[in-house]
Amino acid sequence: MKGIGWKTGKIEDRKDGRAGTHSSSLPSSHPRYALLSVDEMALFVDYYQLTMGQADFDAQNNAIVTANYYVRKIPQGQYLIAAGLEQVVHYILNLRFTDATLDWLAERGDLHADYLASLRDFHFDGSVFAVPEGTPVFPNEPIINVTGRSRDVQLFETYLLCVMNFQTLIATKASRIVQAARGRPVFDFGARRAHGRDAGILAARASYIGGASGTSLVLAGRYFDIPYVGTMAHKFVSERPSELAAFRDYAAAFPNNTTFLIDTYDTLEGARNACIVAKEMAARGARLRAVRLDSGDLLKLSKQVRRILDAEGLDYVQIIASHDLDEFQIDTLLGNGAPIDSFGVGTRLATGANFNPRTGEGAPSALGGVYKLVESDGRPVGKQSLDEPAKATIPGKKQIYRLTDATGNYAKDRLALWDEKVSEGQPLLVPIIENGELVFDFPSLPDIQRETAAELIKLSETHKMLTGATPYFVALDSGLRD
Repeated sequence: MKGIGWKTGKIEDRKDGRAGTHSSSLPSSHPRYALLSVDEMALFVDYYQLTMGQADFDAQNNAIVTANYYVRKIPQGQYLIAAGLEQVVHYILNLRFTDATLDWLAERGDLHADYLASLRDFHFDGSVFAVPEGTPVFPNEPIINVTGRSRDVQLFETYLLCVMNFQTLIATKASRIVQAARGRPVFDFGARRAHGRDAGILAARASYIGGASGTSLVLAGRYFDIPYVGTMAHKFVSERPSELAAFRDYAAAFPNNTTFLIDTYDTLEGARNACIVAKEMAARGARLRAVRLDSGDLLKLSKQVRRILDAEGLDYVQIIASHDLDEFQIDTLLGNGAPIDSFGVGTRLATGANFNPRTGEGAPSALGGVYKLVESDGRPVGKQSLDEPAKATIPGKKQIYRLTDATGNYAKDRLALWDEKVSEGQPLLVPIIENGELVFDFPSLPDIQRETAAELIKLSETHKMLTGATPYFVALDSGLRD
């Protein structure tokens, strides 16, 4: 994977798939790697998943159940972009309880030896149906159905929710930002502000699904073949005797892909220095690609910098903007004529910030997706809390049918019981795992990104507005209502 604007480096791998040293036998004073390996995935559970498993084992509960993953409420806007399925399926297919894991659990003494022994040869032999990644979905629609033995299905809850809630949140946020950018490229700059290392790389992945053109995180290029980009930091400028010297050094190193960060000292003076070096590059047969703004009044500065560049005949030099951006600020900048050619979005993308800087309104940066039992041994079951009716579940294993109008655009969705005869609409949940075997060919990320963009075109603009968007209509078929 060749990066954009960066030298490609080699990342050394261990044969066990981990980089670096990680051992639970290390003394407590020794620095620990603390990143999840395949062998440790079985413990990525909340403890009650194991205690319920113990109780189910003792009661010989072998019921075949279905659990739905769905979202009750969308934190911003009126649609979601489903993302994270590939990592969930990897977890389900590779979940194993190693001897070391079982020994560690046995030492704690709460779980019985016979139950732990039953986990030694764990292998999921059930089925998973899901909407493909990149599919627009709406509240209360089943995004994933997991069917299998009760105590197996519940083991997946924490990991599934962690991955799906985060990636779906970020893919949706990226989609909104890309829409606001009106065709201009958007890049993920958020790894350093993401909530942990896994979050950094998964944010890059989800952002790309949502429409981002690339990421600043090199590892995402290695893992997921996402284009990675970079310019320079203020450090590069400030450690040299002058800004002009810094620009000359960088242009010499990257003659065919040079972007200058021009706000270390004075943005307009930085633009003038960029013009000097750009002309020196042109004399050598090279071209300055862009300048980057990362502070100040981006609307005012972008217009002033554009005038400086154009006055020197450098109309081909683009302006890249970063600095705490989100969809609302990008929409405001472009609505007021900011001559910005692309955007780097960091904190508010990688954290899925549910905040509107125009109104000051916001909520926690999280997606409240849930994983709930809906069927047991063929019998629809559900939850209905008298204390909080909004937390009720819709019983029954379900399918989504998407109906389109004469032009192929979304008209409405219908939720129906799994085995209900439905004569119209396209079923969205497709087989992923059947009888414990993978039956789905996962597409490449560029294919998912293209499909996401194509599907979003079919969704009316009234449902995609940054503010005041109208809810999309999802109907319950008679079987579900009954």
